[in-house]
Amino acid sequence: VQLQAFGGGLVQAGGSLRLSCAASGRTFSSARMGWFRQAPGKEREFVGSLNWSGATYYADSVKGRFTISRDNAKNTVYLQMNSLNPEDTAVYYCAVFTRGTFYSQSSYDNWGQGTQVTVSS
Repeated sequence: VQLQAFGGGLVQAGGSLRLSCAASGRTFSSARMGWFRQAPGKEREFVGSLNWSGATYYADSVKGRFTISRDNAKNTVYLQMNSLNPEDTAVYYCAVFTRGTFYSQSSYDNWGQGTQVTVSS
C-alpha cells in the first residue's frame, strides 16, 4: 500500500487546515492509522491515531484541537487541525499501524510522503 499525505500549507496562528492521507494498493478500513509530525531539528512525534472502530487517541499537545477521521469509501484518513499555533509547524506524515504501541513510530509502516504545515505568528 502507498500513502500520500497532502493538504498542508501556510496558515496564520489561530487558523485551520485539513490534511488528507490517501491510500492506494489496498483498502485499510480495518487498519489503525496514525499521524505523526516532525519539526525542524526535532524527532518525529506522535500526533494521533484512529482505529477501525473509530476510536481515536491524541497527543496531549493537540488534544481538543485536532481531530482524525476516515472515509472508507474514499480510502482516505483526515486530520482536521484547528487553533493552530507556530509550535504546530512541521512536516506531517501518515502511516499504517502494524504492531506494538500505537504512539510509537516504530509500530507503523507504509509511511507516506509528508506534507508541510507552516503556522505563522
